[in-house]
Amino acid sequence: MSVKSIKGFADMFPPESDAFLRMESTARTVFSRYGFVELRTPLLERTELFCRSIGEETDVVQKEMYTFPDRKGRSLTLRPEATAGVMRAYIEAALHTKEPVSRLFTTGPMFRYERPQKGRMRQFHQINCECIGSPSPYVDAEIIVMLMHFLNSLSLGELTLKLNSLGCAACRPVYKAALSDFLRNIDAAQLCEDCRRRMDTNPLRVLDCKVPACKALTEKAPSLHEHSCPDCVSHFATVTRLLEQEHISFELDSRLVRGLDYYCRTTFEVVSGGIGAQSSIAGGGRYDGLVRQVGGPDVPGIGFACGMERLALLMPEIGARQADCFMVAVGEKAQDVAFHIIGGLRLAGIHAAMGQGGGFKSQMRQADKSGARLCCILGEDELASGTLVLKNMRDGTQQNVRLDAAQQILRDAFSHIADNYE
Repeated sequence: MSVKSIKGFADMFPPESDAFLRMESTARTVFSRYGFVELRTPLLERTELFCRSIGEETDVVQKEMYTFPDRKGRSLTLRPEATAGVMRAYIEAALHTKEPVSRLFTTGPMFRYERPQKGRMRQFHQINCECIGSPSPYVDAEIIVMLMHFLNSLSLGELTLKLNSLGCAACRPVYKAALSDFLRNIDAAQLCEDCRRRMDTNPLRVLDCKVPACKALTEKAPSLHEHSCPDCVSHFATVTRLLEQEHISFELDSRLVRGLDYYCRTTFEVVSGGIGAQSSIAGGGRYDGLVRQVGGPDVPGIGFACGMERLALLMPEIGARQADCFMVAVGEKAQDVAFHIIGGLRLAGIHAAMGQGGGFKSQMRQADKSGARLCCILGEDELASGTLVLKNMRDGTQQNVRLDAAQQILRDAFSHIADNYE
């Protein structure tokens, strides 16, 4: 019996893998324009890092992490999200002593033990951006503009940006007290099991519940905006003003609290109506106390994460790239010459393929299947005359060219393609 993949861990072939390559390439292009550089962090971290950053009482830490002891008994965890690892790397490299603001982005797999669903597996992939070192609302607006720039570059269709402000260390405790008072006056028995637990451990998360009964019971919950301090009001007003100035449309959503404890002030989420109930494709916010919380200096930060599987569901279908040129060679000597010619074409950035096995008819069928525009035919007669047959696979016309000039002729024919690789 063959070994099968683990539930929630999927193989990825084209066209999905092609979509991931396009996302990563677009991210590197867009983010670099805003001064972001790529950081690669380990998949494994000490469990303590996530307990301290995400929060002991979150669903992620309590229910979803892949945690196990190593051979020395140390508790390790496969990363369930990227931000904590970035903070650890930032602290360990002492970046705060080397630059006033660090702009870092990461891509790669994350791991959470939850029910596999459309757009979210137990091993899933994210693109993350973190800007550490500035408390400015201009940075908040800039990173949201960059996120929308990136998403729009992928042609994802109609998206909705949702915004909220979660307050700060000065005003959020006042709001949490008001919210706790409200929750104590409703019939807790009608809340779901998670919300009954959250009432005591993290009351803000009750507002984030998607269960209809819980949403209805908390519909008249007090708004955080009613309890925001003047600094938070001013900060959020600047963010919204800058987004309006840049023609970035958004909706204010007082129930948007995000799933992790470390968020404060500006928080945001991008949703799509094109992928069903799991509509969120990106989200993030400000986390001014997080670096200090995991043992580093007291520096502010803001970031976001995009779920790559969900983005892939919205991207236009990407067909597999077809060969530009296909080489049919019959006989060992012809194959040696053809091998040299297509090697030069590939170095010039041309997608060239060569028939593998079989006689002339078999290789011509391979050429048809490849979708190539030009087919090069080389056999004993062509070798004897020092020529190569070029066949246009679109209209069937063909011509003989000198063998010693064939490579240059083919490079010229596909020069518009090769230019894209420079």
